[in-house]
Amino acid sequence: MKFLKSLSLFIFGICFLVLTVNAQQSAKPYKNAKLAIPIRVKDLISRMTLEEKIGQLNVLLGWEMYDKKETISPSDQFKNAIQKQHIGMLWATLRADPWTKKTLENGLDPYFASLATNALQKWNLENSRLQIPLFFAEECPHGHMAIGATVFPTAIGQGSTWNPELIQQMGSVIAKETRLQGGHIGYGPVIDLARELRWSRVEETYGEDTYLTSKMGVAMVQGFQNANLKSGENIIATLKHFIAYGVPEGGHNGGFVNLGKRELLQSYLPPFKATVKAGVGSIMTAYNSIDGVPNSSNSALLKTLLRNNWGFKGLVVSDLYSINGLRDIDHLAPTYTEAAALAMNAGIDVDLGGVVFSEPLIAAVKSGKVKMERIDEAVTRVLTKKFEMGLFENPYTDPVLARTVVNNEAAVKLAKQVASESIILLKNQNQTLPLSKQLKSIAVIGPNADNLYNQLGDYTATQKRENIVTVLDGIKNKFPKDVIINYVKGCGIRDTNNTNINEAVLAAQQSEVTVVVLGGSSARDFKTSYLETGAAAIDQKNTGDIESGEGFDRESLALMGKQLELLKAIVKTGKPVVLVLIQGRPLHLNWPAENVPAILNAWYPGEQGGNAIADVLFGDYNPAGRLPVSVPRSVGQLPVYYSYQNSSRHDYVEGTAKSLFPFGYGLSYTNFSYADLRVSKAEDQDQLSVMVTLKVKNTGQKDGDEVVQLYVKDEISSVVVPNKLLKQFKRIHLKAGAERSVQFKLTAEDFALFNSDNQQVAEKGRFQLLIGGTSDHFELKGTVTLTADHLIK
Repeated sequence: MKFLKSLSLFIFGICFLVLTVNAQQSAKPYKNAKLAIPIRVKDLISRMTLEEKIGQLNVLLGWEMYDKKETISPSDQFKNAIQKQHIGMLWATLRADPWTKKTLENGLDPYFASLATNALQKWNLENSRLQIPLFFAEECPHGHMAIGATVFPTAIGQGSTWNPELIQQMGSVIAKETRLQGGHIGYGPVIDLARELRWSRVEETYGEDTYLTSKMGVAMVQGFQNANLKSGENIIATLKHFIAYGVPEGGHNGGFVNLGKRELLQSYLPPFKATVKAGVGSIMTAYNSIDGVPNSSNSALLKTLLRNNWGFKGLVVSDLYSINGLRDIDHLAPTYTEAAALAMNAGIDVDLGGVVFSEPLIAAVKSGKVKMERIDEAVTRVLTKKFEMGLFENPYTDPVLARTVVNNEAAVKLAKQVASESIILLKNQNQTLPLSKQLKSIAVIGPNADNLYNQLGDYTATQKRENIVTVLDGIKNKFPKDVIINYVKGCGIRDTNNTNINEAVLAAQQSEVTVVVLGGSSARDFKTSYLETGAAAIDQKNTGDIESGEGFDRESLALMGKQLELLKAIVKTGKPVVLVLIQGRPLHLNWPAENVPAILNAWYPGEQGGNAIADVLFGDYNPAGRLPVSVPRSVGQLPVYYSYQNSSRHDYVEGTAKSLFPFGYGLSYTNFSYADLRVSKAEDQDQLSVMVTLKVKNTGQKDGDEVVQLYVKDEISSVVVPNKLLKQFKRIHLKAGAERSVQFKLTAEDFALFNSDNQQVAEKGRFQLLIGGTSDHFELKGTVTLTADHLIK
């Protein structure tokens, strides 16, 4: 009896203790979900030590934070990071690629990814003093960069759709797949302008134009975030890279940028401003410096412009190890403590990599180089986002839901639609395309005809073979087994040692038509060496095929290896030839443009690219993609973009200054006519509204899409401005013979420039309105005259 009584008292004591602890916990305001978020944040910060605060600003690399055996468990490295560094965020925990050395075997599919993030979150909550949930940040530029997630076309292809509504749908799918696996923050979209085509990351951008990039960036942000971060299906978007990352000197990734303030205001900042206005939750600084000031220590950008002028309320995160670079690369700081102070005082909130916002930042605070108020400001922003996402109440995900929803039938269908809408018909001499479905033999030739990773682009995780449809797969899917498909690789992208051009020629000779699939590759392999930032380390001795993607800058834009030799040999057979380009940047097409009857550009079209390309080849889809970048004739023309300044531009001694294919260009299997342009204006001192209406008719025999483009040209201006600027566009579908009215509304901002005082103003005077299906030929022209200046506030 005494034993039972003692046991009863012991159990009662334990229960009382648990109830007491739970009561104490629930009594803490930051634990009370009924209180307003600012109250909860203020209470939590008041309880935190300096070390715990700095931990919330610290983002460590996540793929080494779990152990995968029979079950998923936290690694010792993770436990140490929680207990000693008090970290608040991990990055790329679910990433699987040659840099992380995670494969299909030791990486995580969607089910195990959810188990892993749950396990890490659980250990953190059970073993940290204040039980602050972790943030998991993931790469999401064209799909969640994780095993089993849907792989969409890279951003340059997304931009080629000229369809923001479709891209918003895609963003919603990416967000849902990421969130269901435990991710909270998506790194993307990239809204750099690509005006230096030698640069390795052109494929990650929406192209060269300010307005197109703005529209696509806003669409992705809205798709990622929606209106409710507590939905369990949305994530926080992170804009990349602030600012002007895509125009480095010499095309060197992360290199010096030399731009005037007006050009920054006119061209490079508007996409960021538009997405900030749309409510983006996070922005990442770029590695480069502008006029000698690194972006990661530029208070004029991060405080004055971003916070004070634009009213940005979200997080500013450094790019990976860019704060280290203030000491190691830029040589602005003699120590990491000094680098920490520079970055934090300039406006960086979160350190991706976590080397500097750790002990060095703690030292900077203790020595007075950084004020505690600034630390609290940054921590407030991080915690606010965690509360907004509801992580304190719902920190876990459902593994079963992750397994059933990620890459489901609807997501795969959408991946095909985005790929289909991104394909650009560059040439179609004598209506070579579409090809007949009555063919009995087809040759499929080239290094990109049946290479799944060459088709997917950079920032793509390892994927199962059965999830990817190559061009060869797509063509085979179109025909019964008795149709002969003669496949020969022919050559590599860069590799000149392993070729079988003669065999490819023989296959072409034995076939009725040949589809040649050439271009580039961002397919990282395990032979490549990587910098600590994840960018490739160029090795001249490495004969691998990769020539694009982060770190692979070019000095020319020629088709590499023996690709052109292969194409010439195939064309020489005299058989009909179609060239399909799978690539990450525009490559030189001078010879193909003269000698190949039909050319398709598919960029990196994602997991359903093969089916989408086959649909276009055989007429099941009428292509309507439009170029988001200008295609140069020579690297000597660079930069070559449509909106060049009104200063003198003339031909070279060796040839024309015009691009081979202009921005906005793309053909169709049908034709369109434009008519009945009407322009009306409502103007007073406070407001300007210009309505533009027109009619577009499908005059051909096939249903198809047209991309109606409206450009504005300022005839007389107080400063030098671009010769014309895209200001509106609309992708419309018309059945054969159908006609549709299209309407655009322009405001003062569409006519504005930045004057000599850097004020944004629409100046009085006459403007031309140029409308058509490309940037260099217009079906309709009109004018509008402003009778007064309109200052943009």
